[in-house]
Amino acid sequence: MLNKIMKRGQRKSWKSEAIEAPISQSSSASSVTVNHASRLASATPQHVTLSNIPPNPGTVDVLPMLRDVPMADRHNLFIRKLQICCFLFNFTDPTKSVREKEIKRQTLAELVDLVQSGSCKMNEVMQEELMKMISVNIFRCLPPAAHENTGSEGGDPEEDEMFMDPSWPHLQFVYDLLLKYVVSSETDTKIAKKYLDHSFVLKLLDLFDSEDMREREYLKTILHRIYGRFMVHRPFIRNAINNIFYQFIFETERYNGIGELLEILGSIINGFALPMKEEHKLFLVRALIPLHKPKCISSYHQQLSYCITQFVEKDYRLADTVIRGVLKFWPVTNCGKEVLFLGELEEILEFTQPAEFQRCMVPLFRQIGRSLTSSHFQV
Repeated sequence: MLNKIMKRGQRKSWKSEAIEAPISQSSSASSVTVNHASRLASATPQHVTLSNIPPNPGTVDVLPMLRDVPMADRHNLFIRKLQICCFLFNFTDPTKSVREKEIKRQTLAELVDLVQSGSCKMNEVMQEELMKMISVNIFRCLPPAAHENTGSEGGDPEEDEMFMDPSWPHLQFVYDLLLKYVVSSETDTKIAKKYLDHSFVLKLLDLFDSEDMREREYLKTILHRIYGRFMVHRPFIRNAINNIFYQFIFETERYNGIGELLEILGSIINGFALPMKEEHKLFLVRALIPLHKPKCISSYHQQLSYCITQFVEKDYRLADTVIRGVLKFWPVTNCGKEVLFLGELEEILEFTQPAEFQRCMVPLFRQIGRSLTSSHFQV
């Protein structure tokens, strides 16, 4: 009699709150197993609670939507979804792991919406797991650049074929998730700075060398937001960008993200307080002005020129230093580069006071005289 009563109780609870039990299916294209929801005659009746979904490391599971489970289970389910998003796939072959890739893409999209809405307040454990997932996805070996594949040393970056990272369908959501986390009013900066530390910022800066312009645009926005929100990182970020410039100018002369880094600096320089600190002036002399040296200056000259003129506009006494610095790196045979320099000088002179102009007048007009004799019609 007791067994019959227990069986009846089980039947009632199953009818009222039944979910589809997952079954495992192996994919021939990948070692990753995808669990799909399906009705089985032999399935054990289950309630819609996270405790009834067995954790299965090494698989990509179809989990219930966060809004469909009780509030008490959402934190654990959120972490389970983050674990799914830690799986990395090979995007060079679009026929491999198609279903698994789509499950991850949909899961990432759901997490982005959740963080943006602020409907699920993240505790410290959830934030730690979130940052782990983001790190696993974005911190990777970048594919070789076009000039590395061809074996050529030179080449104009503007003439290189635009690279589109095949893993972007996933990367875009991961970057979007990081951006939403950084700017969210729900994010506690005291907790966040444990994970957005100096090591994380350095790895983020390394990614600016990505060939994919879409990735660099996301990185630019994210780093700028981190700089604005986490004041403790500001000197470190400026220093790290400084070091990237040094390496670019004096060693490699190849780095894809110089323009994006200069865009961030343009905004930073605009916010410098007066009187200007000595370290900022040194940055101008040691890093920004020498950026006129590389041959590929055309790919970032617009952003560089804006940064330079911002300094002169902030402190007119820097005009002499800047003009002499530009003249030092004046091109001899590169007419296209010379045209860029002449345009930049014109902008700098708009903010130059008479006293500063007189200091650099002689070398300036000597160079203008040489330019007037150029055989190039634009010069």
